[in-house]
Amino acid sequence: MITKLIVRGMLAGLLAGLLAAVFAYTVGEPRIDQAIALEEAAAAAAPAAAPHSHEETEPAGHSHEEGEALVSRDGQRFGLFLALGLYGVAVGGLFALAYAAVRGRAGPRSEPVLAITLAAAAFTAIVLVPFLKYPANPPAVGDPETINQRTVLYLVALVIGILAVAAGAATHRYTARSEPWLRWTATGATVLLPVAAAWILLPAIDEVPQGFPADLLWDFRIASIGTQAVFWLGVGALFAFAARRRSPV
Repeated sequence: MITKLIVRGMLAGLLAGLLAAVFAYTVGEPRIDQAIALEEAAAAAAPAAAPHSHEETEPAGHSHEEGEALVSRDGQRFGLFLALGLYGVAVGGLFALAYAAVRGRAGPRSEPVLAITLAAAAFTAIVLVPFLKYPANPPAVGDPETINQRTVLYLVALVIGILAVAAGAATHRYTARSEPWLRWTATGATVLLPVAAAWILLPAIDEVPQGFPADLLWDFRIASIGTQAVFWLGVGALFAFAARRRSPV
């Protein structure tokens, strides 16, 4: 039985990953191209502004071609579909294991509703909570010297999101006999309090350079979280559809 669930999850994850890749390609890729163009323009303007000659700034035996990307943009676009497809397979399998662990023990009794609820909880914990504190940035935004710090802080926010959602689910379960308003209030407080504390206590990171277009930054971030939303919605909906087909209600 568990094998069938894992296969179902992997297939749902694969399809959801491809759907997310289509969204990212359509909505996100044009913003990445704009950001890369800005980065290249800034890099081209830097040598012109420097008070050194061409010979001083470019060592012998080196050429401008060495600064070019090792993978073309077409290759990166293909890699987008490949990466999200493989990501979907892996996450779909883990989603099926989590679904098997909570089914009959927590959450809605209806299998399709449980699948949608679990996907929504995963999106909140894994994507939304870290994104609200440390949103994604396009190329040309971010200091390479702080990448380790940013990675650690993002992982801390991720762990807090997972723990907060897990605590909220436990609170919702243990207050099952309480009044509905009290149950949902306690659940919401259990989730929001650690998230709010993390928002206040974790250091902010703002490395957006002056003059970077605010609309491009906003559009890129919307495309980034939109890609994740499409993925998790796809995982939940496809898994729920398979569950409903397997045992009609």
